[in-house]
Amino acid sequence: MTEKRKVLYWEGSSRKDFKQFPLPIQKDMGIALFVVQSGLTPASCRPWKGLGPGIYELKENHRADTFRVVYSIRLRHAVHVLHAFQKKSVSGIATPRPDVAVIVQRWKIVLAREQASH
Repeated sequence: MTEKRKVLYWEGSSRKDFKQFPLPIQKDMGIALFVVQSGLTPASCRPWKGLGPGIYELKENHRADTFRVVYSIRLRHAVHVLHAFQKKSVSGIATPRPDVAVIVQRWKIVLAREQASH
């Protein structure tokens, strides 16, 4: 029995931002997102703390830079990429506040859109 692949939605400017990543990172994270769409968990996936279960982060390092993609699988029918960004802070591992604000805002928009469609 083959499960249908989930639809991938890019929220806000996440796709445009993702396309600014170095090509090797785009390829690796693109494969990881395909794995997520297939209902599996990629090796580079970890829970993203802040919005509860079902929100995850992909993290890849390239040279001296760190790139992240935060996405949700909380809604069964789809994967929602909430934010794609380069972590510029050199101290600590926490997600910078402006990026957290983007993630939270986009998640609220996804939930409002989902509620409006029912």
